[in-house]
Amino acid sequence: MIVTISAGIAIVLLAFTILLGLLRIASSKDGASRAVVGDLVFFCAIGIMVILGILTPSTVVIDATLIASLLGVLATIALARILTRGRR
Repeated sequence: MIVTISAGIAIVLLAFTILLGLLRIASSKDGASRAVVGDLVFFCAIGIMVILGILTPSTVVIDATLIASLLGVLATIALARILTRGRR
């Protein structure tokens, strides 16, 4: 019972963070800020997937979360290379 209540609170907080991030993406002017906040939104969504994976006995959710987090990290690296135009 306490686990489901705390998981529900965590999901609500992550959803609120996603909404704030989307508002910040709409109001930012440069691409770098949008990229950073986009990563925040993406990884908050992955956090929601992890919590749902803990609450449900399905291993598919955990597998999807692992693949999504790997792709998210690779997308972040690729976007950083694009924004810096390949300079290190």
